[in-house]
Amino acid sequence: MTKHLPPLAFALVLAALPAAAQTPEFGPLIEADTLDAARDGVDPLILDIRPGKVEGSEQTLFEAGHIPGALHAPYNLFRGPSENPGALVPEDRLTEVLRSLGVTADRPTVIVHQGSDQTDFGSAARVYWTLKSSGVAPLAILNGGMNAWQAASLPVETGPLTPTPSDITVSFSDEWLATTADIEAIVAGGQPGELIDARPVEFWEGNAKHDAAARPGTLPQSRYFTHSDWFGDAPARIEPSIVERLAAANGFEQGDRLVSFCNTGQWAATNWFALSELAGIEDVRLYPDSMVGWANSGNAMDNVSRPIRNLWNRVTGKC
Repeated sequence: MTKHLPPLAFALVLAALPAAAQTPEFGPLIEADTLDAARDGVDPLILDIRPGKVEGSEQTLFEAGHIPGALHAPYNLFRGPSENPGALVPEDRLTEVLRSLGVTADRPTVIVHQGSDQTDFGSAARVYWTLKSSGVAPLAILNGGMNAWQAASLPVETGPLTPTPSDITVSFSDEWLATTADIEAIVAGGQPGELIDARPVEFWEGNAKHDAAARPGTLPQSRYFTHSDWFGDAPARIEPSIVERLAAANGFEQGDRLVSFCNTGQWAATNWFALSELAGIEDVRLYPDSMVGWANSGNAMDNVSRPIRNLWNRVTGKC
Protein backbone atom coordinates (compact mmCIF):
# COMPACT_ATOMS: atom_id res chain seq x y z
CA MET A 1 0.00 0.00 0.00
CA THR A 2 1.28 3.47 -0.84
CA LYS A 3 2.24 5.49 2.22
CA HIS A 4 1.65 9.20 2.52
CA LEU A 5 2.41 11.91 5.03
CA PRO A 6 -0.26 13.66 7.11
CA PRO A 7 -1.06 17.31 6.32
CA LEU A 8 1.33 18.72 8.97
CA ALA A 9 4.24 16.69 7.64
CA PHE A 10 3.29 17.72 4.13
CA ALA A 11 3.44 21.39 5.11
CA LEU A 12 6.87 20.87 6.69
CA VAL A 13 8.16 19.24 3.53
CA LEU A 14 6.88 22.14 1.44
CA ALA A 15 8.55 24.59 3.79
CA ALA A 16 11.87 22.83 3.20
CA LEU A 17 11.65 23.06 -0.58
CA PRO A 18 13.90 25.49 -2.45
CA ALA A 19 12.48 29.01 -2.64
CA ALA A 20 11.87 28.75 -6.38
CA ALA A 21 9.64 25.74 -5.78
CA GLN A 22 7.63 26.98 -2.80
CA THR A 23 4.14 28.18 -2.20
CA PRO A 24 3.27 29.60 1.25
CA GLU A 25 1.16 26.51 2.03
CA PHE A 26 -0.51 23.64 0.26
CA GLY A 27 -3.27 25.04 -1.90
CA PRO A 28 -5.56 26.37 -2.99
CA LEU A 29 -3.28 26.68 -6.05
CA ILE A 30 -0.08 24.75 -6.60
CA GLU A 31 2.53 25.41 -9.26
CA ALA A 32 3.93 22.64 -11.45
CA ASP A 33 7.47 22.83 -10.06
CA THR A 34 6.18 22.81 -6.47
CA LEU A 35 4.11 19.72 -7.13
CA ASP A 36 7.03 17.99 -8.82
CA ALA A 37 9.30 18.70 -5.84
CA ALA A 38 6.63 17.54 -3.39
CA ARG A 39 5.92 14.17 -5.04
CA ASP A 40 8.94 12.46 -3.47
CA GLY A 41 8.21 11.58 0.14
CA VAL A 42 5.02 13.65 0.40
CA ASP A 43 2.99 11.58 -2.04
CA PRO A 44 -0.12 13.75 -2.49
CA LEU A 45 -3.08 12.13 -4.18
CA ILE A 46 -3.17 13.50 -7.73
CA LEU A 47 -6.53 13.32 -9.50
CA ASP A 48 -6.38 13.84 -13.26
CA ILE A 49 -9.90 14.89 -14.26
CA ARG A 50 -9.28 15.23 -18.00
CA PRO A 51 -11.99 13.54 -20.11
CA GLY A 52 -11.72 12.54 -23.72
CA LYS A 53 -9.45 10.59 -26.01
CA VAL A 54 -6.47 11.35 -28.17
CA GLU A 55 -7.69 12.52 -31.57
CA GLY A 56 -8.00 9.58 -33.96
CA SER A 57 -7.34 7.04 -31.20
CA GLU A 58 -9.15 4.99 -28.57
CA GLN A 59 -6.48 5.94 -26.06
CA THR A 60 -7.57 8.37 -23.37
CA LEU A 61 -5.66 11.58 -22.79
CA PHE A 62 -4.74 10.22 -19.38
CA GLU A 63 -3.30 7.00 -20.78
CA ALA A 64 -1.32 8.94 -23.37
CA GLY A 65 0.52 10.87 -20.68
CA HIS A 66 -0.04 11.99 -17.10
CA ILE A 67 1.83 13.13 -14.02
CA PRO A 68 3.58 10.12 -12.46
CA GLY A 69 1.38 8.59 -9.79
CA ALA A 70 -1.77 10.42 -10.88
CA LEU A 71 -5.11 8.63 -10.94
CA HIS A 72 -7.72 9.04 -13.66
CA ALA A 73 -10.84 10.69 -12.24
CA PRO A 74 -12.81 11.88 -15.29
CA TYR A 75 -14.83 15.01 -14.69
CA ASN A 76 -18.15 13.31 -15.46
CA LEU A 77 -17.80 11.31 -12.22
CA PHE A 78 -18.56 14.54 -10.40
CA ARG A 79 -21.46 15.68 -12.60
CA GLY A 80 -25.21 15.19 -12.71
CA PRO A 81 -27.34 13.71 -15.52
CA SER A 82 -27.46 15.17 -19.04
CA GLU A 83 -30.76 16.96 -18.39
CA ASN A 84 -29.23 18.75 -15.38
CA PRO A 85 -25.43 18.38 -15.47
CA GLY A 86 -24.87 20.70 -12.53
CA ALA A 87 -26.97 18.66 -10.10
CA LEU A 88 -25.20 17.29 -7.05
CA VAL A 89 -24.07 13.69 -7.18
CA PRO A 90 -25.99 11.87 -4.41
CA GLU A 91 -23.94 11.19 -1.28
CA ASP A 92 -24.04 7.40 -1.67
CA ARG A 93 -22.85 7.59 -5.27
CA LEU A 94 -20.17 10.17 -4.42
CA THR A 95 -18.99 7.92 -1.60
CA GLU A 96 -18.53 5.09 -4.11
CA VAL A 97 -16.62 7.37 -6.48
CA LEU A 98 -14.26 8.72 -3.83
CA ARG A 99 -13.65 5.28 -2.34
CA SER A 100 -12.83 3.86 -5.77
CA LEU A 101 -10.26 6.64 -6.29
CA GLY A 102 -8.64 6.13 -2.90
CA VAL A 103 -9.63 9.57 -1.63
CA THR A 104 -9.32 10.07 2.12
CA ALA A 105 -10.38 13.03 4.23
CA ASP A 106 -6.89 14.08 5.34
CA ARG A 107 -4.59 13.24 2.44
CA PRO A 108 -3.33 16.25 0.46
CA THR A 109 -5.08 16.11 -2.91
CA VAL A 110 -4.22 17.87 -6.16
CA ILE A 111 -6.68 18.30 -9.03
CA VAL A 112 -5.25 18.34 -12.55
CA HIS A 113 -7.12 19.71 -15.56
CA GLN A 114 -5.89 20.08 -19.14
CA GLY A 115 -5.28 23.82 -18.97
CA SER A 116 -6.43 24.71 -22.48
CA ASP A 117 -8.93 27.38 -21.42
CA GLN A 118 -10.81 28.89 -18.51
CA THR A 119 -13.54 26.27 -18.78
CA ASP A 120 -10.93 23.62 -18.00
CA PHE A 121 -10.10 25.52 -14.83
CA GLY A 122 -13.81 25.68 -14.02
CA SER A 123 -14.04 21.90 -14.11
CA ALA A 124 -11.16 21.66 -11.63
CA ALA A 125 -12.79 24.28 -9.41
CA ARG A 126 -16.06 22.33 -9.43
CA VAL A 127 -14.24 19.15 -8.35
CA TYR A 128 -12.35 21.14 -5.69
CA TRP A 129 -15.68 22.50 -4.36
CA THR A 130 -17.17 19.00 -4.36
CA LEU A 131 -14.21 17.51 -2.48
CA LYS A 132 -14.08 20.37 0.03
CA SER A 133 -17.81 20.00 0.67
CA SER A 134 -17.19 16.27 1.16
CA GLY A 135 -14.69 16.96 3.95
CA VAL A 136 -11.45 16.43 2.02
CA ALA A 137 -8.50 18.69 2.94
CA PRO A 138 -6.02 20.05 2.12
CA LEU A 139 -6.78 20.62 -1.56
CA ALA A 140 -5.05 22.32 -4.47
CA ILE A 141 -5.61 22.91 -8.18
CA LEU A 142 -2.58 22.62 -10.45
CA ASN A 143 -2.27 26.15 -11.80
CA GLY A 144 -2.14 26.00 -15.59
CA GLY A 145 -3.08 22.33 -15.61
CA MET A 146 -1.35 19.55 -17.52
CA ASN A 147 -0.28 22.04 -20.16
CA ALA A 148 1.80 23.89 -17.55
CA TRP A 149 3.32 20.62 -16.35
CA GLN A 150 4.36 19.66 -19.87
CA ALA A 151 5.57 23.17 -20.70
CA ALA A 152 7.96 22.87 -17.75
CA SER A 153 9.34 19.62 -19.26
CA LEU A 154 8.43 17.69 -16.13
CA PRO A 155 8.16 13.89 -16.21
CA VAL A 156 5.10 12.05 -17.48
CA GLU A 157 4.13 8.41 -17.53
CA THR A 158 1.68 6.48 -19.68
CA GLY A 159 -0.89 3.77 -19.20
CA PRO A 160 -3.60 3.25 -16.58
CA LEU A 161 -3.06 3.06 -12.82
CA THR A 162 -5.05 1.09 -10.25
CA PRO A 163 -5.89 3.02 -7.07
CA THR A 164 -6.02 1.54 -3.59
CA PRO A 165 -9.66 1.95 -2.44
CA SER A 166 -10.41 3.98 0.68
CA ASP A 167 -13.18 3.77 3.26
CA ILE A 168 -14.29 7.42 3.14
CA THR A 169 -17.98 8.15 3.72
CA VAL A 170 -19.30 11.41 2.29
CA SER A 171 -21.45 13.69 4.42
CA PHE A 172 -21.91 16.67 2.14
CA SER A 173 -21.61 20.04 3.87
CA ASP A 174 -24.02 22.83 2.96
CA GLU A 175 -21.56 25.54 4.09
CA TRP A 176 -20.67 26.49 0.50
CA LEU A 177 -23.93 25.35 -1.12
CA ALA A 178 -26.94 27.33 -2.33
CA THR A 179 -30.05 25.35 -3.22
CA THR A 180 -32.98 26.32 -5.40
CA ALA A 181 -34.93 26.99 -2.20
CA ASP A 182 -32.17 29.36 -1.09
CA ILE A 183 -32.35 31.24 -4.40
CA GLU A 184 -36.12 31.54 -4.10
CA ALA A 185 -35.73 32.94 -0.58
CA ILE A 186 -33.09 35.46 -1.68
CA VAL A 187 -35.25 36.64 -4.58
CA ALA A 188 -38.26 36.97 -2.25
CA GLY A 189 -36.22 38.94 0.28
CA GLY A 190 -36.37 36.24 2.93
CA GLN A 191 -32.61 35.62 2.93
CA PRO A 192 -29.66 37.93 2.37
CA GLY A 193 -27.49 37.27 -0.65
CA GLU A 194 -26.12 38.73 -3.86
CA LEU A 195 -26.57 36.59 -6.97
CA ILE A 196 -23.51 36.66 -9.24
CA ASP A 197 -23.81 35.32 -12.81
CA ALA A 198 -20.45 33.89 -13.94
CA ARG A 199 -21.45 33.50 -17.59
CA PRO A 200 -20.41 35.73 -20.49
CA VAL A 201 -22.64 38.79 -20.79
CA GLU A 202 -24.68 37.43 -23.71
CA PHE A 203 -26.07 34.73 -21.41
CA TRP A 204 -26.91 37.24 -18.67
CA GLU A 205 -28.64 39.47 -21.25
CA GLY A 206 -30.75 36.54 -22.51
CA ASN A 207 -29.15 36.41 -25.96
CA ALA A 208 -27.68 32.93 -25.47
CA LYS A 209 -28.55 29.85 -23.46
CA HIS A 210 -27.28 26.38 -22.60
CA ASP A 211 -28.72 23.61 -24.78
CA ALA A 212 -30.27 21.93 -21.74
CA ALA A 213 -31.97 25.10 -20.46
CA ALA A 214 -35.65 25.64 -21.23
CA ARG A 215 -35.23 29.41 -21.64
CA PRO A 216 -32.54 32.06 -21.89
CA GLY A 217 -32.24 34.64 -19.16
CA THR A 218 -30.78 35.00 -15.69
CA LEU A 219 -31.78 34.85 -12.04
CA PRO A 220 -33.89 37.76 -10.84
CA GLN A 221 -31.94 40.62 -9.24
CA SER A 222 -28.59 39.19 -10.33
CA ARG A 223 -25.54 40.91 -11.71
CA TYR A 224 -22.78 39.36 -13.75
CA PHE A 225 -19.07 38.94 -13.23
CA THR A 226 -17.68 36.78 -16.00
CA HIS A 227 -15.55 33.87 -14.79
CA SER A 228 -12.80 34.55 -17.33
CA ASP A 229 -12.00 37.95 -15.79
CA TRP A 230 -9.91 36.34 -13.04
CA PHE A 231 -7.26 35.11 -15.46
CA GLY A 232 -4.15 36.81 -16.77
CA ASP A 233 -2.56 36.28 -20.16
CA ALA A 234 -2.39 32.48 -19.85
CA PRO A 235 -5.70 30.81 -20.77
CA ALA A 236 -6.06 28.66 -17.64
CA ARG A 237 -3.67 30.17 -15.13
CA ILE A 238 -5.28 32.19 -12.38
CA GLU A 239 -3.32 34.96 -10.67
CA PRO A 240 -4.07 35.61 -6.97
CA SER A 241 -2.93 39.24 -7.29
CA ILE A 242 -5.50 39.81 -10.04
CA VAL A 243 -8.18 38.17 -7.90
CA GLU A 244 -7.49 40.42 -4.92
CA ARG A 245 -7.52 43.56 -7.07
CA LEU A 246 -10.69 42.66 -8.98
CA ALA A 247 -12.56 41.53 -5.87
CA ALA A 248 -11.91 44.88 -4.22
CA ALA A 249 -12.66 46.88 -7.38
CA ASN A 250 -16.02 45.12 -7.83
CA GLY A 251 -17.16 45.52 -4.25
CA PHE A 252 -16.81 41.88 -3.18
CA GLU A 253 -16.02 42.19 0.52
CA GLN A 254 -15.75 40.19 3.71
CA GLY A 255 -19.18 39.96 5.28
CA ASP A 256 -20.98 39.68 1.95
CA ARG A 257 -23.07 36.63 1.24
CA LEU A 258 -22.36 35.87 -2.41
CA VAL A 259 -24.01 33.17 -4.51
CA SER A 260 -22.24 32.16 -7.71
CA PHE A 261 -24.16 30.59 -10.60
CA CYS A 262 -23.80 29.96 -14.34
CA ASN A 263 -25.39 27.38 -16.64
CA THR A 264 -24.41 24.15 -14.88
CA GLY A 265 -22.19 25.15 -11.97
CA GLN A 266 -18.82 24.97 -13.75
CA TRP A 267 -17.94 28.56 -14.67
CA ALA A 268 -19.62 29.50 -11.39
CA ALA A 269 -17.15 27.27 -9.56
CA THR A 270 -14.33 29.50 -10.81
CA ASN A 271 -16.01 32.57 -9.30
CA TRP A 272 -16.61 30.63 -6.09
CA PHE A 273 -12.97 29.50 -5.98
CA ALA A 274 -11.60 32.97 -6.66
CA LEU A 275 -13.80 34.72 -4.09
CA SER A 276 -13.78 32.04 -1.39
CA GLU A 277 -10.39 30.38 -1.66
CA LEU A 278 -8.21 33.20 -3.01
CA ALA A 279 -9.91 36.43 -1.90
CA GLY A 280 -10.83 34.76 1.40
CA ILE A 281 -14.45 35.91 1.58
CA GLU A 282 -16.10 33.55 4.04
CA ASP A 283 -19.72 33.29 2.93
CA VAL A 284 -19.47 32.48 -0.77
CA ARG A 285 -21.77 29.78 -2.07
CA LEU A 286 -22.20 27.86 -5.30
CA TYR A 287 -25.60 27.15 -6.83
CA PRO A 288 -24.75 23.86 -8.56
CA ASP A 289 -27.95 23.41 -10.61
CA SER A 290 -27.58 26.99 -11.85
CA MET A 291 -29.64 28.24 -14.81
CA VAL A 292 -30.39 24.84 -16.33
CA GLY A 293 -31.97 23.64 -13.10
CA TRP A 294 -33.67 26.97 -12.42
CA ALA A 295 -35.07 27.53 -15.93
CA ASN A 296 -36.31 23.96 -16.26
CA SER A 297 -38.18 24.25 -12.97
CA GLY A 298 -40.32 27.07 -14.38
CA ASN A 299 -39.08 29.72 -11.98
CA ALA A 300 -39.26 33.44 -12.76
CA MET A 301 -36.30 34.87 -14.65
CA ASP A 302 -34.92 38.22 -15.69
CA ASN A 303 -33.74 39.21 -19.17
CA VAL A 304 -35.93 36.69 -20.98
CA SER A 305 -36.57 37.94 -24.51
CA ARG A 306 -40.20 38.90 -25.20
CA PRO A 307 -40.86 36.17 -27.85
CA ILE A 308 -39.47 33.50 -25.53
CA ARG A 309 -41.44 34.88 -22.59
CA ASN A 310 -44.67 34.89 -24.60
CA LEU A 311 -44.09 31.32 -25.79
CA TRP A 312 -43.29 30.16 -22.26
CA ASN A 313 -46.42 31.79 -20.90
CA ARG A 314 -48.54 29.99 -23.50
CA VAL A 315 -46.91 26.65 -22.70
CA THR A 316 -47.38 27.09 -18.95
CA GLY A 317 -50.82 28.67 -19.19
CA LYS A 318 -49.67 31.98 -17.72
CA CYS A 319 -50.81 34.12 -20.64
